[in-house]
Amino acid sequence: MISPAFAQTSATGGAGLFDLLLPMVAVFGIFYLLVFRPQQKRMKDHQAMINAVKRGDTVVTSGGIIGKVVRVGADGELKVEIADGVQVRIVKGTISEVRSRGEPLKEKVKADASASGDGDGAKPSA
Repeated sequence: MISPAFAQTSATGGAGLFDLLLPMVAVFGIFYLLVFRPQQKRMKDHQAMINAVKRGDTVVTSGGIIGKVVRVGADGELKVEIADGVQVRIVKGTISEVRSRGEPLKEKVKADASASGDGDGAKPSA
């Protein structure tokens, strides 16, 4: 006649600890490579940019104010000229972008101006 069917049971008694942790470790590894590492690189580059700000640089603050650096303070502050005769103090950490680097040396500007003369006697326009 027909014998009753019995369900087979696993010999181990359930999933092992290694089987549960391996996918979790893989997910965290992928998450680190795709999220944390690029974010750390961006933060490092931004910090280097902030530390390299010097007089004459054009900067953009996180509030959208564009100005030219007049003075760099040792206390983490900058004096930025946002209009003719209008200077504000800002914290270095609020800089989001440095648009142009420094201003040329005055001796170099004079040398470039004298070297660029046409020789036709025309005065350069100011």
